[in-house]
Amino acid sequence: MLLRVLPALLPLLSAAPAAAGSCPALFADGRAPVLTNPKLAERTRTLCFEAFAVLHSGVSRTPLYAAEHLTRAGIAAARRVARDDAFHDEDRLPPDQRADLDDYVHSGFDRGHLAPAGDMPSEAAQGQSFSLANVVPQDRALNRGLWAAIEESTRRLASRRGELFVVTGAVFEGGSVQSIKGRVLVPTRLFKAIYDPASGEAAAYLAPNRAEGGWQAVSLAALRDIAGLDAFPALPDRAKATAMSLPEPREFSRGDSAGRRPQGRDESWQDWLGRELSRALRKAFRDVLRAIF
Repeated sequence: MLLRVLPALLPLLSAAPAAAGSCPALFADGRAPVLTNPKLAERTRTLCFEAFAVLHSGVSRTPLYAAEHLTRAGIAAARRVARDDAFHDEDRLPPDQRADLDDYVHSGFDRGHLAPAGDMPSEAAQGQSFSLANVVPQDRALNRGLWAAIEESTRRLASRRGELFVVTGAVFEGGSVQSIKGRVLVPTRLFKAIYDPASGEAAAYLAPNRAEGGWQAVSLAALRDIAGLDAFPALPDRAKATAMSLPEPREFSRGDSAGRRPQGRDESWQDWLGRELSRALRKAFRDVLRAIF
């Protein structure tokens, strides 16, 4: 019995976060984003995962940014991975500097990914994306509407152009930023900065963290002034000064984009049962590992 179960569990056994040495591959020209606002630098820590890296703040108890290298092949692989929500605390962070699951209970906010689950090219990578180190309090309507469309538009752009470097981040503005449970700071705005290495073009989507407010395309230089972050420090100033044309965010089915249903045919009840049993097994195994370690 054990020999039959082990193959199904091997992807989970490899789900540990990537070693720190893998981080440079996720940054444009191997250079991580640079904080230009020194006030943001207090109690920050870089965490590397299989398909993304985050800079986490122990002050806000959220990530300041998540960096990804999206490729056509990676997006195609991600569309074949069924979404399996499994939010969890990040044990690599000091307990007093990290959010926990209870912080978000009855908070009125979604647990919003910076590096989206829909970008993750494997089950292991997707499981890592549900770490609270990759999550900010996000307005529910924004998360499930406009922001989801921005994420999908970015994936489609990466598929069309072949590769993109992406830095998604949070902006905290004003002297009295809102918090949940008096612990986790709520971003006032969110951004998704995009760099196409083939054309040298770059720009960022910028949207307020509320149900209404729309979005705007800004240059990296403008984003640096707003967010206190140089998303792609290796780029020349001329590339940072001009915003490339970004695709209009498109409405889409979150279920389809996350790969919940096989493409090209109707799902039979056997498919559904097998998928649900597999999902339950993966979740139970993760829970057992967390209880042990």
